[in-house]
Amino acid sequence: MKSITTFRCLAFLLMALFLFPQSTWAHGGEKHPKKAAAAQADTIRQEAKASHDTLVLQEVTPAEHAGHVANPGTVHASLSDFPHIHPLIVHFPIMLLMIAAAMQFVNILFQNKQLNWAVTIMVLVGFVTAYASTHWSHPHTDGLTAHAELVLKEHDKYADYTIYLSGLGLVAQLLSVLALRGKRWSIAVAAVILIGAGYAVSMAGHYGAQLVHIEGVGPQGKYLEQHH
Repeated sequence: MKSITTFRCLAFLLMALFLFPQSTWAHGGEKHPKKAAAAQADTIRQEAKASHDTLVLQEVTPAEHAGHVANPGTVHASLSDFPHIHPLIVHFPIMLLMIAAAMQFVNILFQNKQLNWAVTIMVLVGFVTAYASTHWSHPHTDGLTAHAELVLKEHDKYADYTIYLSGLGLVAQLLSVLALRGKRWSIAVAAVILIGAGYAVSMAGHYGAQLVHIEGVGPQGKYLEQHH
């Protein structure tokens, strides 16, 4: 019985000697600096975030796009507060031409006169607003990066395709409703042209969104040569 007790005491001492250096001697007798390291990491992250926020604030306030700053006390911005009116117009052809293409494709089956006229009116407004957003209210850019220039070139290319195809689609629609009295083949021809116009305007919108949200062109007048 005494030998068993002695053996247990020796085993306890060996375990204590084995575990004790793992918690103290490995760090020179000091406590494990986990809390200190975590606090230091938090401090570094906070400093980095503060530095990033400062850079962002400096980047998004470049002379406040020619002095046109929205009234901070007003929620509803006036037209003069926008860097450019292009985004206020360009969404009309995007919506109207794509919906008109879908409606006329369905109308191949129905040959509905009222639907054919509705598509014609939508294409007319879509063509006018597409032309206006490309030629009358197109913003001039300055200081773009090389990659942004390539994106802008694609955007302008599909914008031109949109004008050509929507104009051609408008002619086809007018012929269909006025001269050909809504014959099925005339509706089908107009539908094919309008589907092309819908694709072109969707691609122009894609590259336009890429310019704004990825390249940073436009928000608060950034990279715009003139406003209004």
